Amino acid sequence: QVRLVESGGGLVQAGGSLRLSCAASGGTFSEFVMGWFRQAPGKEREFVGRISWSGGSTYYADSVKGRFTITRDNAKSTVSLQMNSLKPEDTAVYYCAARYYRDFRSPSEVRYWGQGTQVTVSS
Repeated sequence: QVRLVESGGGLVQAGGSLRLSCAASGGTFSEFVMGWFRQAPGKEREFVGRISWSGGSTYYADSVKGRFTITRDNAKSTVSLQMNSLKPEDTAVYYCAARYYRDFRSPSEVRYWGQGTQVTVSS
């Protein structure tokens, strides 16, 4: 069974940085396009960004472009989300996501989800 486990969430002040990690197990990590979504209470799950099989290509939502960076380490089966210049509107539960081979930008296209990690940005 494929499992995705996030870590690194917490409370940070506006303008600060936080790094989230996602560890995958139970599958062939290099077969997955990996990415991140976030969801605030009462709001729909929102695409944050994704990274290709090799890590050579990334795509980000406009709301985080230039501030967030996704990287992956296929040898360790991990993907990370480096978040800089955080804003209060970044507050949400952040979810690691995976899809076999194909790109995604909507939740309906995701095959596997992590359980989420809370990120809270105070002003």
